[in-house]
Parts: sequence; C-alpha cells; structure tokens
Amino acid sequence: MKLLQVPTANLEERIKEELEENPALEVGEDGHDDFEDDDFKSDSDDDFESESSTDDYENIDLSEYVHEGDDEVGDYKLRDENYPEMDEGKVIPIRVETSFHEMLLNQLGMMELDERTQKIAEQIVGSIDDDGYLRREISSISDDLAFRQNILSSEAEIERLIKQIQLFDPPGICARDLKECLILQLKRKLNEGKEVEIAMQVLEKYFDEFTKKHYEKIQRGLGLGDQQLKDVINQIIRLNPKPGGNIGEVNKAESYVVPDFFIFNNNGVLELTLNSKNAPDLRISEGYRDMIKDYEKGTKKDKRQKEAVLFIKQKIDSAKWFIDMIKQRQQTLIGTMSSIMNYQKEFFLTGDETTLKPMILKDIAEMTGLDISTVSRVANSKFVQTEFGTYRLKFFFSESLSTDSGEEVSTREVKKILSNLIEAEDKRKPLSDEQLTDMLQEKGYNIARRTVAKYREQLNLPVARLRKQL
Repeated sequence: MKLLQVPTANLEERIKEELEENPALEVGEDGHDDFEDDDFKSDSDDDFESESSTDDYENIDLSEYVHEGDDEVGDYKLRDENYPEMDEGKVIPIRVETSFHEMLLNQLGMMELDERTQKIAEQIVGSIDDDGYLRREISSISDDLAFRQNILSSEAEIERLIKQIQLFDPPGICARDLKECLILQLKRKLNEGKEVEIAMQVLEKYFDEFTKKHYEKIQRGLGLGDQQLKDVINQIIRLNPKPGGNIGEVNKAESYVVPDFFIFNNNGVLELTLNSKNAPDLRISEGYRDMIKDYEKGTKKDKRQKEAVLFIKQKIDSAKWFIDMIKQRQQTLIGTMSSIMNYQKEFFLTGDETTLKPMILKDIAEMTGLDISTVSRVANSKFVQTEFGTYRLKFFFSESLSTDSGEEVSTREVKKILSNLIEAEDKRKPLSDEQLTDMLQEKGYNIARRTVAKYREQLNLPVARLRKQL
C-alpha cells in the first residue's frame, strides 16, 4: 500500500533507498538472472535469529538459490521489451536561470551598506516568501537577528530597510499584505495620469469595498462617474498580486506533474501505457548468487561461513520481496487505469466533460477485484496524460444526479454545464444562484438551489455580486 501511494516522480528515490539498504538488490542491465518464478515463496524456516542453533546451520537448503546452468531465465528482473530504456546517450539540457531570491540579493549588493546593515537586509530578503510578500513580523525578524546572528536591531531600523527593499524590482516586492503590494506598484506609475492617483485613493480609503465590489459606495465617496470608475478598476486589475510568483524557479517543483499513465487515441482505439519510471530494471545481485554457489561447492563449512550464507539468503529474500511488490504495484496501476479508461471511454475519445458517466470507487473495485481502499489510493495520488490535458484520476469519479426522464447523469456533467452558463452570462448582470437553478431545471436536471451553490463553490466561482463587471 505504501509503494502504491508513492508518486512516479518519487519512486526512483524510494528504489534508491532500497538499493542502499540491500546490497542483494541491484539495477540490472540487458541480460537475465538465474531465479525462477516460485523463488519468492519462502519457508517459515527462513526467519533466522542471530543466535541460530547448530541444526539451523546443518539444514540450510540452498537448492532454490543456485542452479547448475547459467542459461535459465529467471523472473526476478523487472524490465522487459514493454518498457524500453531511455536513451542513455541523450543529454537533457538544463535550464539555467536566476532564482527570485538571488535576484533580490543581486539588487541588495548594489546598495552601499556596512557589514552589519547588510546582514540585517539579507535577513529581511530571506524572510520574503515565494509570492514576494514579507509576512514575517518585524519583531520576529529582530529576534532572529539577535539569537542567530548576535545582531541587535530596532524595529525602526528594520522598517527603514524594508522601505528601501520595497524599491527593488519587481514592483510590489516586500509588501506585508495585498493592499500594500498594490499601492507600491501604483506609486511607480504616478506619472501616468490622473486615474493612477484615483486608484491610489480607492485602495487607501476603500480597499474592503473594492474587494467586495461595492462600487456605488466608492463612486459616492470619491465623486466618480461610471467611466472614471471603469478606468480606475482597469488600472488596479492590471497590477500583479504576486510579484514574486513568476520569477525564476519558484514553485516549479510544486506545479510540475509527472504523469503515471499515458492514453493515446489511435484511430478510435485507446492505447494505455504506464510511465516507464514505474518499471525499473531491478534484479538480484549476481555477486550474491555467486557467493551462495561458492558456498555450495566448498567442502569445509564452519559456523562463520554458515552465518554469512544465512545473512545472504535473508538479503536475497528481501530483494525478491521488493521486486515482487514493485510488480504488484505495476499490475494494480495498469488494472485500475484500464478499468477507468474503459468506463469513461467516451471522454478519452472526445475530451468532452459532459460525456463523463457517474462513477464511484465501488464501480472500479468491482471491475478490478481490488479493495475500495486500494482504488482510492490510486485515484488520489496518480495522474494520467491525455491529448486533452493531464488529470488526476479522482477527476473521473463523481456521484450521479437524476434527470426528468429518470436517467442517471454524472455530477461532473452538471458542473460543466453550470460553468458554461456562468462563463456565457452578461457580466454586467451576472446570474444569481436562483436563476442558475431555474436554467438547469429547464434543461431537465432535478437540482436544488443549495446544490447549485455547492457546485459553484466547488468550481471556485464567486457569488453573482462578486462576478459583476462594469
């Protein structure tokens, strides 16, 4: 179960750990080893304690670990022709770029600061998060400097340096909150016209009203006409709420997904393949096998040699177990994804979300013969790449909703239609939840207003008032 949950991107690291712990396991090359399929089965006698009896040593059965001929093909080797090796000679270019914090430190280096002030400024820069915000309290920064670097600094001194760092690029950097971030950006544009000055006033005096789209109150308070308000809003929405979010390699590891499966549409025939990283070339170490062969050929077998061969036998058993678990992982992944692909065949052929059928974990568990908890682990942690995009497997699972004709449809289909209705609405007069409910019911879906509100929230769509545009 633990191996099943390991993402494809992290499987290589997990295998590396096992290779380090067990010298009997190795990454193989082209060729084969000498272990037969039933080698995984171990007798209860195979559990040895460090203080084994003389009988244990005298009754070591190594026949299943050695073979006379070297031409027998064993099954304790994972890779085959279905999982071609990556081209070892292929060089993958590495993109070199300056990270967000390196860029800030470079700008800091252009300031003429003494050693003490430089360290304080570096502490501030180091406290800026990946979005470009300084969310750490000034008192906490002061404490860090005192305890970690033995530098006593006042909050006023730190605040002065923060103001200097806020002049760095990109505009809006080192702000404490969104309001300050947007105002810092507008200050750089004050020479661009009257609208920028008014936008500053809106953010300074009516920030909460602006975020809640209470535009009438802003108009009354500042005496703005409709066109003036529209120009001000355009000024603000062009600002960057995350000034550090698009620089360097920030957040790339979190946003990058390694697909576990690939589905191709070959002239109407769906083809499923498993990411080759899930099929590592593992096998039993030939060196360990040879040590057991040497032991069998020898005539003198003292206690120390027998202890050594028992240790070797345990390591080989452990390696066989791990290889078998990786095999089971592959079979479970392929079996689960194959069932999902067949169940939602229409979607994988067309990419149309409205063709998704109601599907729950129990449906796939019954098709695969797996436990529901096993299917859940695969669905929650694995991704499939299609010609229409990359999806987490749980995307394809949804409850059912009945129509006027009594037909069961996927809630995913209803959400897609709901999303389309909101996307096509008049943004000056957005649709209320009541109106959306009526429209869905007219299409034949038996749905309550509270369910529409729930689906809208799950789609991360705000209420009608917050979707309003001038």
